[in-house]
Amino acid sequence: MRIGFRTIKTAFGVSISIMIAQFLQLEYYSAAGILTLLCIQKSRKQSAHAAVSRFIACMAGMFFSTLLFQLIGYHPYSFLVLLLFFIPLCVRFRVHEGIASSSVIVMHVYMHGKVEAAFFLNEFLVVLVGLGVALIVNWYMPSIDKELNRCKDEVDKLIETILQEIALYLKEGNTLWDGKELLQLGDALQKARRLAQLDVENNPRRKENSYEYYFEKKRRQYEILERMLPSISRITVQMEQGIRIGDFIQQLSDNLNNPGEAARFRETLRHIREYHKQLPLPETRREFENRASLYSVANELELFINTI
Repeated sequence: MRIGFRTIKTAFGVSISIMIAQFLQLEYYSAAGILTLLCIQKSRKQSAHAAVSRFIACMAGMFFSTLLFQLIGYHPYSFLVLLLFFIPLCVRFRVHEGIASSSVIVMHVYMHGKVEAAFFLNEFLVVLVGLGVALIVNWYMPSIDKELNRCKDEVDKLIETILQEIALYLKEGNTLWDGKELLQLGDALQKARRLAQLDVENNPRRKENSYEYYFEKKRRQYEILERMLPSISRITVQMEQGIRIGDFIQQLSDNLNNPGEAARFRETLRHIREYHKQLPLPETRREFENRASLYSVANELELFINTI
């Protein structure tokens, strides 16, 4: 069993909310803890959004239920009418996250059974304490830079391995590679993207997020590699042109995060393509198909260089 940081924050937040509400001698003070529990989110942005949605829903639920109960009475079947109208209303105004929270306040209205200004003030303070403590507690978010850097290393290593395997196939004509790194790369990028998005939500004032930009660049490289592999698999014979491109890919894999080398690689690839243009025309269909596949690979490599 592992106790995460979010669990610790939730436990402290709930305790603090109840303590403050009880100190203020609020009726239904335990509800403040429930509201805090429901409002602790993964990021600051999500927490702020949740607090606003729940505050609006709680206030709307309190006044809407009071009006309805006064009209049709404080009876169990009143909840049928209430929820039939209140839930679509919350969805319509995009505060549906607050339906569960507002239900707590609605139950208080039902149990109180009468309209009093002091009761409304009490409920307002309960909501304020519960959501306010959640916002304060959730404002501290531990840095996830270490985890993001681990993702960067993993993604880079996988892309480097894939390029090395492609180079080996073009140079030697055979390989025992099963392609599992491509699947692992897709999973690693999905995880990295979620973490990068979480980092953005925790740092909304940061104009540019280097991690988000970095993993977006790696996602484009992944897509290029996916498109490239079918062309690679169609190359069935070892050719001098393929060896040249294989050497080029091998050098490329060693400079994945070196933007300063992009111009040199672009020029090298141009020379390779010029050399291929000067070769005699293919004499057989098989040679033509293999050279066409190499041409397609060179096109993808051109796009790949632009992402370095």
